[in-house]
Amino acid sequence: METVPALATRQQSIISSKTCPIRLFGSGGILRGTLAEWCAEKGIGEEETLEIEYFESVMPPQRMSTLPHEDWVSSISCQIAGYFLTACYDGNIRAFDYSQKLLQTIPTHNAPVSSICIIPTPSAPSESHLIASASHDLTARITRLTLTPDSSTASPPQTLASLHLHTAPLSSISANSSGTHVLTSSWDGLIGVWNTSIPTIDEVPLDDTQAGAERKRRRKMGDGDDAPRPRRKAPAAVLKSHTARVSKVVFGRAEQDKTAYSCGFDSTVRVWDVENEICTNTITASSKPFLDLALSPSGQSALAASTDRTVSQYDLRASTSSAITPSVATLAHPATPSCIAVSPDSSSEHQLITGAYDGVVRLWDLRSIKSAVTSFKAWEGKDVGKKVLSVDWARGGRRRR
Repeated sequence: METVPALATRQQSIISSKTCPIRLFGSGGILRGTLAEWCAEKGIGEEETLEIEYFESVMPPQRMSTLPHEDWVSSISCQIAGYFLTACYDGNIRAFDYSQKLLQTIPTHNAPVSSICIIPTPSAPSESHLIASASHDLTARITRLTLTPDSSTASPPQTLASLHLHTAPLSSISANSSGTHVLTSSWDGLIGVWNTSIPTIDEVPLDDTQAGAERKRRRKMGDGDDAPRPRRKAPAAVLKSHTARVSKVVFGRAEQDKTAYSCGFDSTVRVWDVENEICTNTITASSKPFLDLALSPSGQSALAASTDRTVSQYDLRASTSSAITPSVATLAHPATPSCIAVSPDSSSEHQLITGAYDGVVRLWDLRSIKSAVTSFKAWEGKDVGKKVLSVDWARGGRRRR
């Protein structure tokens, strides 16, 4: 701890140096001007002692490029080092490298793809990946994808399994950290729990309508009649408690965590014991249909985006007898926030990004929630006004999408 004049002198020294820029954090939040200005605003005298923290400043992201798609891009993942994937309303998944080169277009579904995730496969070759996708065609799919710098040498993608449970469009899909299970959520109010093993025979029978849809998809993929057909999987469990459409479901962060978290249009965030198929805790908000959900790096709090133009932080450890669960923090947005991604780095565990319907991506620090740390418009020119539907934050904390 230092007196105010000493801290102000050090701040000016840091600003004028060539080292990595930092931000200062005091009891009143992030210092957005000089320390002297902040002290004057707070009425703090020069001889008072302050406790100040600092952290690496996040510079405004630089636009790399814009990648046109045939329809809305609903989901994006940059969790494969050197590559990123997009899911589109045209039914395709696309793979790009960091030079923005389109490597593969995979016709995966017969309707809009609403969500994708990477299924961890520690024992697989580094270029082989399992992709899980959810769609408005009422199914989810597991696809094997090979990504190499030379796309001409890559094996063609193969859909290994289709997942059948839901009677309404699927809204999200996510995998646990060990890659053994995935979760699906749907507008039908159900959450499906699935293991990722590929069965040798169909677990769900194929009717005539579904057979026709599968033939159409296989023609788009360029598969011949003798190509292996995806196996039809049944869920390992079904989680029932939501009273309206479920927007998002995710596993807990621990390696062997058997806990899941979900949010929905019934204005609730729910905690699940996946093994016993029961809801163990319900966080209830007042008229806040939730659109997206993310866990903090510690797993102790949940962040939920709502149609009331806020992102609310809830303490998952707290218990309350109140009908309405109070939030720990509220991040106000000028437009509806549609998506959330938290920093994967322990050095920036308080940071998250949000995308909103006003086309703006905002970076937040949970220690100072009065306003965003920085923001940038995702679109320019004639595309201004388009919505941001998905964001992701790559491991290493240096690349956001």
